[in-house]
Amino acid sequence: MPELPEVETVRRGLNQLTLNREITGGDVLLNRTIAYPFSVGEFIYGIKGSSIAAWHRRGKYLLAELTPSPATCWLGVHLRMTGQLLWLHQDEPLHKHTRVRLFFGDQQELRFVDQRTFGQMWWVPPGVAVESIITGLGKLALDPFSPEFTVDYLAAKLQNRRRPIKTALLDQSVVAGLGNIYADEALFKSAVLPETLCTNLQLKQIERLRSAIIQVLETSIEAGGTTFSNFLNVKGINGNYGGVALVYNRTGEPCRVCGELIQRIKLAGRSSHFCPQCQTPTGN
Repeated sequence: MPELPEVETVRRGLNQLTLNREITGGDVLLNRTIAYPFSVGEFIYGIKGSSIAAWHRRGKYLLAELTPSPATCWLGVHLRMTGQLLWLHQDEPLHKHTRVRLFFGDQQELRFVDQRTFGQMWWVPPGVAVESIITGLGKLALDPFSPEFTVDYLAAKLQNRRRPIKTALLDQSVVAGLGNIYADEALFKSAVLPETLCTNLQLKQIERLRSAIIQVLETSIEAGGTTFSNFLNVKGINGNYGGVALVYNRTGEPCRVCGELIQRIKLAGRSSHFCPQCQTPTGN
């Protein structure tokens, strides 16, 4: 599933390629991809004639600010597990998993390709609060790059939670945008075992964890995200972070720091990768 670095990589690419271009029309090939409005015709009518002023990211959501309009309206996208936004010429053959096409001038188009079909798109009409339509936005915690994402904030989010820290980090109401890959990486860099209960974390561990979250996300964004299965940026290029991952998807391989073999366990149905030497119960 694309996580914060992958979505941020897509956002930056979209801002380079699609701004101030008029949406001349569209085609919806899978109706259920459109989460709002419920009429596909209304969705196309709403976006047609608009231009994209800017793409924003909130957690793993992408939000395009559309103009002109008497009030701000938005195009929302969530890639979910396998979604891709690809900037292509309209003559390019259609991928069999293409779900939505947005047409622009110069025979260019933005295609939403989604193999597992869990991805969604929304058109938020003028004058309507985005959170009232894309309700998942209202449940998000702070973004790790927010100035308010402090040690005290993270400590408050984790206190009194009697569940493993790895499971807590995947909760979007604790940290927005973090997923399985970068939770594993951040826990490694902060020397915390994934099964450590939140209530047992010391303040120094939370301090290291906050710094590690930001660091691994920045590193991955610089690498263009991670491609282990199907992530592509808007130009169809793989992300490069996977080649330098510290523990994620490296079961049985030597730790890049100490040489101990990387292990994998399951927590709440999700794989967690860690080094038993570098990560300890106390995180010392």
